[in-house]
Amino acid sequence: MTRRRFDNLDPERQKRIFEIATEEFGEKGYDAASLNRIIGRSGMGKSSFYYYFDDKADLFNTLLERTFADLFNQIGGIDLAGLTAETFWKSIEDLCQQAAEVMGRDIAFVRLGRMFYRQRNDPKEASSTGRLFETGRLWVGAAISRGQELGVVRTDLPVSLLIDCTMGLLEALDRWSVAHWEEMDETARPRMVSAQIGLLRRVLA
Repeated sequence: MTRRRFDNLDPERQKRIFEIATEEFGEKGYDAASLNRIIGRSGMGKSSFYYYFDDKADLFNTLLERTFADLFNQIGGIDLAGLTAETFWKSIEDLCQQAAEVMGRDIAFVRLGRMFYRQRNDPKEASSTGRLFETGRLWVGAAISRGQELGVVRTDLPVSLLIDCTMGLLEALDRWSVAHWEEMDETARPRMVSAQIGLLRRVLA
């Protein structure tokens, strides 16, 4: 997608398209969601749609990116450069706890997360999730490098291997969490987040 084109679209029209797409993907799932129905309901012609998006996968991944950008706007971020050896792991856990709180208030984040992983499971569609996955990988790499500088992340293995291990573990934890979200209540979720970060810390520390 030519991002600049879509970013220049009227904000209300952007919002309308994403609202309709969220509803369609949420009700039907990715595979059964109808791109024609989304285009028709948005009042946008097909030629206009394809001016902004490559295909359904591009729309879906743009929706995911915007949704998770909204999530991170709500929870804030981490100033990696400002972390110390004492605050490194606590700050990461606090960020994850805040994310869980936001997701607890808006189940749409959980539903989109499930669709994201269903898409990653499909060999025909997995590549379309790469854009968002790569963004996460870059952040993980930066966090690991900062942790090593502070002496709180191991240095006995290549950084590329640590990144691969971290991404694999985080994906497994995230998949499990969105799959079992409703099984945990408001007291169980914070405990689960703490246990998951504890597991990650034991792998990396």
